[in-house]
Amino acid sequence: MTSSPTPHTATDAPLIVQRDGAIVTLQFHRPDALNAVDVPMAIALRDAARQIAADRSVRAVVLRGAGKGFMAGGDLATLRASPAQGAADLLGPLNEAVVLLSSIDAPVIAQVHGVAAGAGMSLMLLADFILLAEGTRLNLAYINLGTSCDVGASWALPRQVGLRRALEIALLGDTLTAADALRLGLVNRVLPADELDSAVRELAQRLAAGPTVALGHMRRLMRASFDRDLPAQLDAEAQAFNACAQTADLPAGIEAFFAKRKPVFQGR
Repeated sequence: MTSSPTPHTATDAPLIVQRDGAIVTLQFHRPDALNAVDVPMAIALRDAARQIAADRSVRAVVLRGAGKGFMAGGDLATLRASPAQGAADLLGPLNEAVVLLSSIDAPVIAQVHGVAAGAGMSLMLLADFILLAEGTRLNLAYINLGTSCDVGASWALPRQVGLRRALEIALLGDTLTAADALRLGLVNRVLPADELDSAVRELAQRLAAGPTVALGHMRRLMRASFDRDLPAQLDAEAQAFNACAQTADLPAGIEAFFAKRKPVFQGR
């Protein structure tokens, strides 16, 4: 038996976990520090990701930030005393969370406003959908501190904008506007700030009503396609299709097609 992510609404919690049906929202919650990720937040994110990965009833995940921004990056106070140890303490749980959230069937949506910098931008890039509020500023930021990137940015960024653009963004450390991000293909949509909540909710509900197992295979196939040749990708597609054929959703989708009605998927 799997356990649902534990709702956590304490005002001092570094991560607030909220569940609405099949949708889980993870809200970074250090608003006074623009949600800069410290070790307690990293551990809380890892623990939430573990619970989500163990719960097949979760069918969509939303990442968002409290207060004025999504996430301003890693907590520099954690790194100041001992950069190497501080980075290790942060990256262990953060990297595990990223791997878990990338491996699940449920699609991940990043709801981004204010600022996403450093680790915040890295986490944003690993989502399947990114919805941005107008006026948001993005900066990979690492080079401005004298370090290379982490939390998967070097994997995600070239895949999304190509190597040449990725190098420009990473090596110059310039701030990108929401319009820049949309032009470069970094995000799916840019919306007025007062429309962001409803747009994310609508998208999450649509994804949560989808064939979750098939969505999971699709997201993993797309990500892995850069690392396989065509014959290997064809084999992977065949294996994924066969796995989907064992679910209840594929027959339901086929029957709905012939009945000329909208399918109702159970996510299994």
